[in-house]
Amino acid sequence: MSYVEGFLVAVPAANKELYRKHAQGAWPMFGEFGMNRLVEGWGDDVPDGKVTDFKRAVDLKADEVALFSWCEYPSKEIRDAAGQKMRSDPRMHEMGQMPFDGMRMVYGGFSVFVDEGPGGKMGHIDGYVLAVPKANEEAYREMAAKAAPVFLDHGATRVVECWEDDVADGKVTDFRRAVKATKDEAIVFSWVEWPSKEAREAAWPKLMEDQRMKYDPATVPFDGQRMIYGTFSPIVDEASKSANRKTA
Repeated sequence: MSYVEGFLVAVPAANKELYRKHAQGAWPMFGEFGMNRLVEGWGDDVPDGKVTDFKRAVDLKADEVALFSWCEYPSKEIRDAAGQKMRSDPRMHEMGQMPFDGMRMVYGGFSVFVDEGPGGKMGHIDGYVLAVPKANEEAYREMAAKAAPVFLDHGATRVVECWEDDVADGKVTDFRRAVKATKDEAIVFSWVEWPSKEAREAAWPKLMEDQRMKYDPATVPFDGQRMIYGTFSPIVDEASKSANRKTA
């Protein structure tokens, strides 16, 4: 089973290119450590929510943009070993100061439990974070597994759903605060890949009309009011040439 590290980041808009270069420059080392893929999604349409949203999740400032990003690994064991190498490798220190406030970065480790679609060139991302009662894990997985083919039928190239595995409390921000999760809930980090923004915008009205996406509110296994979501444009999408990945 593959493994994902998910990140939410607030980056000054003026630092977009600096951030992109910083992330892309680190990729060769990350790939050397066993990472399969690195994606950095720059906020495109990140709406305000009534209860929660991406902006509040990272305490976004007026001059900043929210990012939805992730790293893919073949397994948790490889991810854990890579983390140890990153902490001890002098090249990490040579990279210099990060072009964002690391204290407000939200991050955690997740096990992939739905991964559908052939992948391919990605031009746009739907990103989601939500809290699901732990008792509803199987009900949520079944719902997500049924929804994934609908997205693919309407032009998405890949749908991924990840269940909380290593999500720690942070000093300033964290995933649990981002969605107001209770002690009996787990964090889900998920995304949908599209070939372009235009393809996503053309598909969305059709998705909303598709009867397979109609659910009885009483049977939905999570609180949708606390789900945070938005669309993002990939500014970095790097992958290992040797990795067996869907986006190859």
